[in-house]
Amino acid sequence: MGIAKATYLHDDKYKIDPNAGIDIFYNPSPKLTFQLTGNPDFAQIEADPFEFNISRYETYYSERRPFFTEGNEVFSPSGRQRNSGFYQPLDLFYSRRIGKKLPDGSEVPLLVGTKAFGRIDDWEYGGFLAVTDEKDFEVDANTETEQQAYFGLGRIKKQIFENSSIGLLVVEKHTSSYDNGLVDIDGAFRGSDWQVAYQLAQSFYNSQGGFAASAGMMVTKENWLTGIRGRGITQNFNADQVGFIPWKGTSEVVGLSGPRWYYESGAIRQILLYVGGFWGYEDADAAHDVGGLIGYNMNFRSNWGFEINLTTGKSKDRDVKYDSYEMSISSWFNISPKWNGNAWGGYSKTYNFSREYLAFYSWFGTSFGWHALSILNIGTTLNTFIEGNPDNKIEDITFNSRPSISFTPINDLNLRVYFDNVYVRSTDRFQRFIIGFLFSYNFLPKSWIYLAINEVQDRSDEFDSLENLKPNRLHATSRAGVLKIKYLYYL
Repeated sequence: MGIAKATYLHDDKYKIDPNAGIDIFYNPSPKLTFQLTGNPDFAQIEADPFEFNISRYETYYSERRPFFTEGNEVFSPSGRQRNSGFYQPLDLFYSRRIGKKLPDGSEVPLLVGTKAFGRIDDWEYGGFLAVTDEKDFEVDANTETEQQAYFGLGRIKKQIFENSSIGLLVVEKHTSSYDNGLVDIDGAFRGSDWQVAYQLAQSFYNSQGGFAASAGMMVTKENWLTGIRGRGITQNFNADQVGFIPWKGTSEVVGLSGPRWYYESGAIRQILLYVGGFWGYEDADAAHDVGGLIGYNMNFRSNWGFEINLTTGKSKDRDVKYDSYEMSISSWFNISPKWNGNAWGGYSKTYNFSREYLAFYSWFGTSFGWHALSILNIGTTLNTFIEGNPDNKIEDITFNSRPSISFTPINDLNLRVYFDNVYVRSTDRFQRFIIGFLFSYNFLPKSWIYLAINEVQDRSDEFDSLENLKPNRLHATSRAGVLKIKYLYYL
C-alpha cells in the first residue's frame, strides 16, 4: 500500500498526494495464486538502463515491475532457450505496453490489475485483466490523448510426452476506438539432446489481421552442436498494443553447426567452434540479405570465458546496397566470491537509421560487481558507442555509466543508490542524469517498508512564464518520492 507521494512540478514546487494503493497476493493452495494491484506505484523500481539504438526498430526494455514479473513463466511462450539464447520466441505479450511510457515521457496510469495462475496435473493456466486510465500528452506542441483501455489475457499450456508442451495464448486490448490483439499456438518438443519449438499467431486490429510464425531447432550432441531458427511476419500483422513484434514484413533464417570439445581436466573446460549462414528479407527494402558467420567460444574451469563472432554478407537498406560485416567479442569473469565482471565490444559496417547513412559503428563496454565488505556491494556499468560517417571518420561518441552502491547494515535492511548519466562528445556536455535512492526494510516475512526517491534531469526545452525558450541546461524533468508499506496478512 502506498502511503504518500511527492511529485516535482516546476520551479521547486511539489504536489503531495496520499496516493493510496493496494496489492493483494493470495495462495489458496501451493498450485494456485491470485494477485491484485490497485493504483500501484512502482517508484522503487530502478529506471531502465540507457540503450543506444541506430536500427529502424524500437528498443526493447525488459519488464521490472514486480506485479508483472511474478508468475510470468506461465504466460511465456514455450521453447525459450536461456542457456544459449539461440532461439528466442516472439514476445507476443509484452507487458510494458500496459502503463506504457508516452512520447512526452509521461506514463499511462494503471488503475487496477489482477491475475491468477496455477497448475492442475499436466496443465498450466493463467489469466490476466488490467485497466489503464485516460492520459493527455504532448507531441510537437499538440495535445493528444491515450484512451482508457482494458487488457485481457488467457493462457493454457499442457505438458505432453513427459518433457514437451503445447500451449494457447489469447491477448487483447480494448478501447472505445479499437480492439487489438492476437491468438497464438506454440509448443516445444524435447528429447535428451534436442529441442524443436514453434509459434503460430494471428493478429487482429478491428476487422484486419495478419500472421506471424517462428521456429527453432537445437541439437546438442556430445561432440557436435547444430541449430537453426527462423521467423516470418506479414506486413499486416499488427499487435503493437499488446506485443513486441516491430519487424513487420520481414523473414529470416539462421543456421549454424560445429564441433565442441569437453576436457575432463586442465584449465579449459569446453571449446565450441561453429560456422553457418543467414538469409533475410524486408518488405521495406524489397531485398534479400544473405551472408555467413563463424564463431569461437571457450570456457575455463576458473569460471571465466569468452566468445568471438564474425558475420559478413550482402545487404540493402534505404536503396543502398553494400557489403556488411560485424565482429563482436564478449567475455565473463566469476573467478572470485568477491567480484565478477563482463566485457564486450564490436565493430560493424551497417546502415545508421538515426543519421540516414551507411558507415561504421563500434561499441564496447564493461560491468563489474565488487563485494567489498559483508555489508557493502559496489558495481558499475560503462558503455561507449562510436558512430562513424560516410568519410570513415568518427561522427560522434556517446558515453554512459551507471555506478551503484548497496549497503546492508543488518540482514533485513538495505540502502541502495545508483546514478545513470549520458555524455555526448559533440556537445561536450552531459545530456542526462538519473539519480535513484531506495530504502527497504523487511520488518516481517514478505512484509516491507519502502522509501524511494528518484530524479531525472535532461536538456529538454524549457519555457518561462511568457513561453520564451530558456537557455539550454540540465534541469529536473521528473522528481518523486514515495513511501510504501507492503504487509503480508495470513488468513
